[in-house]
Amino acid sequence: MIIGVGIDVVDVERFGQTLERTPSLRERLFTETERELVLNSLAARFAAKEALAKALGAPVGLQWHDCTVHRGEDGRPHLQVTGTVAARAEALGVHALHVSLSHDAGIASAVVVAEG
Repeated sequence: MIIGVGIDVVDVERFGQTLERTPSLRERLFTETERELVLNSLAARFAAKEALAKALGAPVGLQWHDCTVHRGEDGRPHLQVTGTVAARAEALGVHALHVSLSHDAGIASAVVVAEG
């Protein structure tokens, strides 16, 4: 059963300008393993975190670092959730999270499906 679906779109250039204006934002939004990625990948990961929050009902109190977007050996993205995000998912009865990322023509996007 699908518990929630979230989608988000990020303008890559604008996102890059924001990161340049506020360098500490990179540390606030991304885990250590994510921070060194190129801008397109960072924007897609930010979109994934936003989409995940939407799929979980966008509750107040979710922490950005409680979600990491990993690239699996198969090349597909995977979500690793801990802390506040894992607690919300558990409270909703989520058993699996599915994520799809894309970036093209200056836009990064992500879709997350929370399955129970």
